[in-house]
Amino acid sequence: MNLSEPFVRRPIATMLLTLGIALAGIAAFFVLPVAPLPQVDFPAISVSASVPGASPETMATSVATPLERRLGVIPGVNEMTSRSGSGSTRITLQFDLNRKIDAAAREVQAALNASRADLPATLRSNPTYRKMNPSDAPVIILALTSPTRTPQQIYDEVSSLVQQKVAQVKGVGDVEVGGGSLPAVRVALNPLALARHGIALDDVRAAIQSASANRPKGAIEGEGLRMQVYTSQIGRLAEDYRRLVIAWRNDAAVRLSDVATVSDGPEDRRTLGLVNGSPAVIVLITRQPGANIIETVDGVRALVPQLQAQLPADMTLQVASDATHSIRSSLREIELTLLVSILLVVLVVSLFLRSVRATIVPAVATVVSLLGTFGVMYFLGFSLNNLSLMALTVATGFVVDDAIVVLENISRHIEAGRNRFEAALQGAREVGFTVVSISLSLVAVFIPLLFMDGLAGRIFREFAVTLSVSVLISLVISLTTTPMMCAWLLKPGAVQRAPGRLARWSERGFERLLRGYAHSLDWALHSPGLVMFILAAVVGLNVWLFAAVPKGFFPQQDTGQINGGLRADESISFQALQAKLKQLVDIIRADPAVDTVVGFTGGARAGGGFLFVNLKPLAERGVGGQAVIARLRPQLAQVSGVSLFLNTVQDLRMGGRQSSSTYQYTLKSDNAADLRAWALKLAESMKQQPALVDVDTDQQDNGVETFVHIDRDSASRLGVSSRDVDAALYNAFGQRQVATIYGELNQYKVVMEVAPRYAQSPLALNDVNVAVRGTADAAAAAANASLRDASTGQAVSTQARGMVPLPAIARFSEESTPSSVSHQDGELATTLSYNLAEGYTLSDAQAAIRQAEADIGMPINVRGSVQGTAATFQQSQGQQPLLVLAALVVIYIVLGVLYESLVHPITVLSTLPSAGVGAVLALLMFRMEFSLIALIGVFLLIGIVKKNAILIIDFALDAERARGLSAFEAVREACLLRFRPILMTTLAAALGALPLAIGFGEGSELRRPLGIAIIGGLVASQLLTLLTTPVVYLLLDKLRRRQPGEQHLSRHVDTANPSLPR
Repeated sequence: MNLSEPFVRRPIATMLLTLGIALAGIAAFFVLPVAPLPQVDFPAISVSASVPGASPETMATSVATPLERRLGVIPGVNEMTSRSGSGSTRITLQFDLNRKIDAAAREVQAALNASRADLPATLRSNPTYRKMNPSDAPVIILALTSPTRTPQQIYDEVSSLVQQKVAQVKGVGDVEVGGGSLPAVRVALNPLALARHGIALDDVRAAIQSASANRPKGAIEGEGLRMQVYTSQIGRLAEDYRRLVIAWRNDAAVRLSDVATVSDGPEDRRTLGLVNGSPAVIVLITRQPGANIIETVDGVRALVPQLQAQLPADMTLQVASDATHSIRSSLREIELTLLVSILLVVLVVSLFLRSVRATIVPAVATVVSLLGTFGVMYFLGFSLNNLSLMALTVATGFVVDDAIVVLENISRHIEAGRNRFEAALQGAREVGFTVVSISLSLVAVFIPLLFMDGLAGRIFREFAVTLSVSVLISLVISLTTTPMMCAWLLKPGAVQRAPGRLARWSERGFERLLRGYAHSLDWALHSPGLVMFILAAVVGLNVWLFAAVPKGFFPQQDTGQINGGLRADESISFQALQAKLKQLVDIIRADPAVDTVVGFTGGARAGGGFLFVNLKPLAERGVGGQAVIARLRPQLAQVSGVSLFLNTVQDLRMGGRQSSSTYQYTLKSDNAADLRAWALKLAESMKQQPALVDVDTDQQDNGVETFVHIDRDSASRLGVSSRDVDAALYNAFGQRQVATIYGELNQYKVVMEVAPRYAQSPLALNDVNVAVRGTADAAAAAANASLRDASTGQAVSTQARGMVPLPAIARFSEESTPSSVSHQDGELATTLSYNLAEGYTLSDAQAAIRQAEADIGMPINVRGSVQGTAATFQQSQGQQPLLVLAALVVIYIVLGVLYESLVHPITVLSTLPSAGVGAVLALLMFRMEFSLIALIGVFLLIGIVKKNAILIIDFALDAERARGLSAFEAVREACLLRFRPILMTTLAAALGALPLAIGFGEGSELRRPLGIAIIGGLVASQLLTLLTTPVVYLLLDKLRRRQPGEQHLSRHVDTANPSLPR
């Protein structure tokens, strides 16, 4: 049976089918989504709860722990981490990748409902949750500036308009506004004036609340008439509150302006946003899980002109950072790389074939196979990303192989004088089994990758499927379109005409190579012992090299973006932190590689901050992001009192925890004191390791806090409770939001605190007075209805309150306290983060951490483990040998089925050790780590190199069976006869990978390890396998002959000569 015959006899139908495949691929190319990497989202949910004023320890014990007991039993939770700070707790649940996030969300809600009885009564609102992707950085950052407006006025416009509109864009997940706060009426109290009038802080709060009441008034309704009742409301500006009566003393009103400075200001004065050093309000936009980053950013960008038109004329809205710039540039570069690879493959084919007509045949096969792959990618839901396009680039050297094998064999028959149609049918029939063997065994290599666990498996699955689809399409094209084109294009006259100068030069070069190979082959066949010793040495060298090569997880990308986490001393004031942030921004801006710097602090990030740095295009800056960080690091270290940890933004980031540096190492213990002490010791020890930089811990004790120790006996005797003290302190120093002002589009707050000049040091506590409760006069006033506010029922102060100075019932001290408490999987935990020093790999870092632990002699009750990317790397190291072994087993099974032999697949597998040696040596030569990208290169080499053995074995078996040649004669003839297609296909694969290895343009750090591994492996295998394969074939043939059941594959050639068109 000849599969190619119907297609050779029906050229028009074959041509139209081929054209249909190409057109479908072209159409799919323009609608395929674009992404940096295959879309894989962590199913993660964040749970938040808040108790204003609670300490980190209180939040951890009374809120985090009860919630963790309920949430930790939800099926599919891989990791549960929590971080409790002052007044807030955040728990992150990371689920198995196969878990449906919507179903998980329902179970989280049920767990929160069940935990409500376990939570403290001070938790006034239920815990909330949201779906999230913890590894996502902002995809686009907007900045709003104005030369005339204050930050709070800008923030008001952002909150009312920009935030709402942007949140409606398809794909947008979260819109966070920083660098400012809403406008507010700020009441800065004078504690001395309050004491003089005998007015308690709580009296002021109650008076402001009473004046700002906005309660239902009802309606007047009579016959045929209904009228709603309204009251005049106090305004939303400071001047409306200054004349507010807060108390009566000696029949005279005490107004708010008598005891406080009332001004219009921000709701939170401890916030700052900067864009290139200028004040701005920052809008951070992240995408929803599963949303396409390019489409999301394009949607936001399209909205910017509309928002600018709706904003006041003196406000400017600009895009401060766009994460897709590097993505688009990288994809343009890989698309260019793909085109260059196609041209190089076609060039090498033309040099060997020496005919334009002959060159067209594999060129068409290559282009159609790649275009057809786009169509299948569309139906599989894939995207155009760095890995899928890398797969297609490598595939250029694969998809041409089948066409070359078919074309070369048909050309050989035509040159022998056969009719072109007979040659097409006979040539396709002879190599049909060979082509199927090559293609199926290549696809079989990637079967283990499809079952690879975890995130890495999900990502490389798209690579493996894309490459496999292109190979299978090329198999179909080579058995249908290629023989048809050969029958109609390779005319004898064109083949036999006088060759040109270049053709003659290439032919002479090939003949010299063939003669040299013939001499080497004869030496190898007559020295089998030495050849087998060399092969055994190569196998041993493989084992040693794979153990010695530095190992990594995923190449560090240069995305053109840098993130920075700012960590300040715990006791630093906001004013000092603001100055430090400006210093850091100025230093970074001065670097010639930097384009834009966005920084902000305050709000939920009190005591710290974040910076986002956009670098200039790679062609302009000339150095990578890591080099820029290394250049900035010593300059930034000169700013005292703060630490800034810079990291290049990566498209692939594992784990759900946030940290100052890229990689994490977590300590767990059941003793908080031991955990804190040994975490600090280990951090100091890690800083001494040359492989580690930017070492930090989330457990900081480098600041002091003020503690108020209440003498409860004295307080009780004077009529003061602990609650009264807490309220007085909160009223004085907490920026307490005491009332809400309802506007048309927003709600604004009245914020109360003591004036800043009375809160500059712990001595300010001496000025705090606590009202005495429970006196007879107070009880009488409370019972007098005429002295109560009609709206709120709050008693109005008419006489001086009894006041107790805080120092009379408490003493003050300065102590160290953790700024946060962390848990992992329900246990106390502390995370240390670090980056890799230049020239070191993740395997070096893990060895350095083990050494750091050994140096300090950490006790057994403190346990450590890597997390995030480092944990995934550790897991992948255990999987790699199993994946390679699985690939070898699958190939053996496939070839054993195809050849109906237990012996000949071993001959094919014997070609693989040389490829591994070449790949690892090439990586070492270019000082590259053995990463997952390099591992993919090894898998590709397994598929490429075995092709040489298949070409030789298939023809040798045919010669033995059909012409009765001895095994020695058959394998020698097969090696010489198939030398041209072997050389052509190997050069095609190498030149297809050459643009990847050269690594020009952005994103080259992903492509280079793959290209270098492939080319190194091909060079080594080409030098060795052409000599070792025939020797192994002869040795195994002797073993085969000792087993009567071992038979050749029966593939009798039907020499019938059907009538063919001429």
